[in-house]
Amino acid sequence: MVNNATHDDTQAPFDQLYAATLDAYYAVNMRGTMLLSVEFARRFALPSGGRIINLTSGQGRGAMPGKLAYVATKGAIEAFTITLAVEVAPRGITVNAVDPGPTDTGWLTEEIKRELSPRFPMGRIGQPEDAARLITFLASEDAGWVTGQIIRSTGGF
Repeated sequence: MVNNATHDDTQAPFDQLYAATLDAYYAVNMRGTMLLSVEFARRFALPSGGRIINLTSGQGRGAMPGKLAYVATKGAIEAFTITLAVEVAPRGITVNAVDPGPTDTGWLTEEIKRELSPRFPMGRIGQPEDAARLITFLASEDAGWVTGQIIRSTGGF
């Protein structure tokens, strides 16, 4: 199972952060991911091969001003990933998270691309295929020994 849903539609510095904003972020970024993961683990009935892969972002690598609700909820998913991995390992399930870094999925404006590009030592912004290849690996039998990891696949960003 790949948890790739995210909510991030507002800039909310601390003095503009309200319960309704937090609730919207919690519902998608935390609640949905957590409930789906737990239900998957409850229903998984094979001796091995279960995979839960959560998408996160680089919120723990530096400040993201105006994004308090986003960083709090994505940070929670990293902590959840690490602990859930231990709890469901006896069921033959691995749990990992992928931080793909800034990825050009259509949301990047030309201005943002110009601002971010110099920060990529590999000379380009991430593409959806970059994250997809890592997720494909984590979903495979080859990744059966990888669990409880937050993998930062950011092209050196």
